[in-house]
Amino acid sequence: MSNSWLASLSLLGILVSLHMPMALQAQTDRATVLSIGDGDTIRVRQAGKALTVRLACIDAPETAQSPYGQQARMYLQQRLPIGREVSLDIKTTDRYGRSVAEVFSGVNINLALVEDGQAFAYRQYLSGCDAKAYLEAEERASRARLGVWQVPGGITRPWDSRRGRRSAVIPDGTTPGGRRYRCSEISSYAKAQELLRQGHSYLDGNGDGEACASLR
Repeated sequence: MSNSWLASLSLLGILVSLHMPMALQAQTDRATVLSIGDGDTIRVRQAGKALTVRLACIDAPETAQSPYGQQARMYLQQRLPIGREVSLDIKTTDRYGRSVAEVFSGVNINLALVEDGQAFAYRQYLSGCDAKAYLEAEERASRARLGVWQVPGGITRPWDSRRGRRSAVIPDGTTPGGRRYRCSEISSYAKAQELLRQGHSYLDGNGDGEACASLR
């Protein structure tokens, strides 16, 4: 084999690596699970840094949508125990600074959540994923009456639940019990979630269904 032929092969390899799709590169990103926030949010450690990851292309029930929000979180805890190594296909960064990604641990965890009725396909943000796969998984879960589909037609969609909470106004202009809390005044993360369920929606400033994430 001539030297010129070898040189051509080497150049071709360099060009292929330079033009490799970013999504393929992202799937090689490894991370370790630190905690589960809710049914579609996790914390991981990647390259020595803690990172909040919002699972792409799905929307799990809000914590206030009992018991479905808690069930989705427990499902995710079982699939991604603390210390589990995962692969991330990062799509983008959202307005809250979270990495939006498909998470892989043997299987596509995002897709598994939809397949098992623990989350909905997030139609507004499906363009970054295999939309057909997510919609078909949701249809199978609906037919099997799994999880959120145990209610005919499915429970209130999480995006509608968030919209309803943001627009709700307590008639007398006060909060439940007549008191507003600051996260710094609340003793624990669990207590903050309890207050959120009681109606202190202002503790969930970004509308992701989690109160006082700084207490986690």
